[in-house]
Amino acid sequence: MFGLSIYLLVLIALAYQLPAEWWDAASPEYLFLIGAIGLWRYGWGAVNVVRGLIYMRIVFPRMRRRVERAGPASMPSHNFLLVTSFRIDGETTRRVYESVIAEAVRSGLRCTVIASIVEMGDQRIIKALHGSIAGADDLVDLEFVRIAGTGKRDALAEGFRAVARRAPPEDAVVCVIDGDSILAPGTLRRSLPFLSVYPDAGAFTTDEVCEVVGRQIFREWYNMRFAQRQILMSSQGLSGRVLTLTGRMSAFRASIVTHPEFIRQVEVDWVDHWRLGRFKFLTGDDKSSWFYLLRNGWKMLYIPDVRVVTIEHPPHDSFVIASTQLMVRWFGNMLRTNGRALALGPHRISWWTWWSILDQRISMWTSLTGLAASILTAVFLDPVLLIGYLYWVAFTRFVQTLSLLAGRSHVSWTYPFLLYYNQIYGSMVKTYVFFRLDRQRWTRQKTSATRTLSSRRERMNRLGAVTVHACALISFFGVLGSYMRVLTPAALMNFDLLLATNN
Repeated sequence: MFGLSIYLLVLIALAYQLPAEWWDAASPEYLFLIGAIGLWRYGWGAVNVVRGLIYMRIVFPRMRRRVERAGPASMPSHNFLLVTSFRIDGETTRRVYESVIAEAVRSGLRCTVIASIVEMGDQRIIKALHGSIAGADDLVDLEFVRIAGTGKRDALAEGFRAVARRAPPEDAVVCVIDGDSILAPGTLRRSLPFLSVYPDAGAFTTDEVCEVVGRQIFREWYNMRFAQRQILMSSQGLSGRVLTLTGRMSAFRASIVTHPEFIRQVEVDWVDHWRLGRFKFLTGDDKSSWFYLLRNGWKMLYIPDVRVVTIEHPPHDSFVIASTQLMVRWFGNMLRTNGRALALGPHRISWWTWWSILDQRISMWTSLTGLAASILTAVFLDPVLLIGYLYWVAFTRFVQTLSLLAGRSHVSWTYPFLLYYNQIYGSMVKTYVFFRLDRQRWTRQKTSATRTLSSRRERMNRLGAVTVHACALISFFGVLGSYMRVLTPAALMNFDLLLATNN
């Protein structure tokens, strides 16, 4: 609160330094600051906050009461907990499996923990934990699936096949859990009944909080992102279809994950691109499972009052380098999948979901319009306009920071700066990735996607990416400059005359 109070006082002091015309709604400067695109972006954000609040405060409490009325009969007869671990430190592995096995015991349900692992050391740790936590009277089995370290997709596929071999009952549920996610007490009994009470739902995901191993700025950044996630996922939960089924902790009907087509899609997924040809997905297994459910008409629920704790290890000590690596992976997964999701059409997946997916592509350009417009007007019209833009950025990010209180109990004075960083730099990363969808890389495993292309074809792909990216940027600035009337022939002629006069 102290930091936010100082931030607000600075905003008030700066407001007195701006020319009076900036506060006149009829002035061109005011219209420039707000603008049609700005109104759309802030309006879209406000709508998501309102929808999120409606879901968290009104709709979901009704869903929770319905589940509680269903009682013990809504619990699945068998629950599978599939945990994937690869190149995770021993202490994290111990904490994760300790929480999973202990939660399975607490649930009182028949549970099977399936550990999909690579290293023998992990197997010894997990086996010892199971022996010390689960007693002979507990209904908790343990099964190991060993893979050759060929990737998370293979680990999941082998885990799903292990579930299928056990011929699970119709009401069985499979929880897919990352090797760095800790289940809090009560997670299973508070979440599993939703799939029984809502038969049109094929899966659900939960809220996330994090423990970050690293510098303070990483902790602030992750906390801010999870606060945004809580609001946006709640907004999407209002329509019954979330935009991702995170691998950190999502639960599926066993009848879905044991279907051969589902397993094949998670194990080997690809996209046919007009310029890059066909290429397989390395990362984004959660997007593959999400698309399968979306395509087959299943609803996907969000449970905002159940939290999973994730242990985050930033891939680099530098904040910019680490955030760039993570953004490239996250945004790449999103952009590689949303094209085929859009092709399903709004009547099949609902208008709200379809438009939200389309906005993922639009927003990476509209988020840059404010900065681009301020640069153009500062160069061709009046440099003072840049000061007004910076003030507008500081004010709106302060309001956006306060709006995050809809999803979390506290916010930080660093959030306005991190929000702007995410918007501007994140949009730049998105536009870069959008034209290079075939480049993929895991941050923890340090593995990247390889394609058997000739050197000539590889050079053509890289040249094509640079060309279409450059054309898109030129078109973006050209259209924006023409709309603002700063790149018209008359304006450019006046700019040349001004330069000549100054010289």
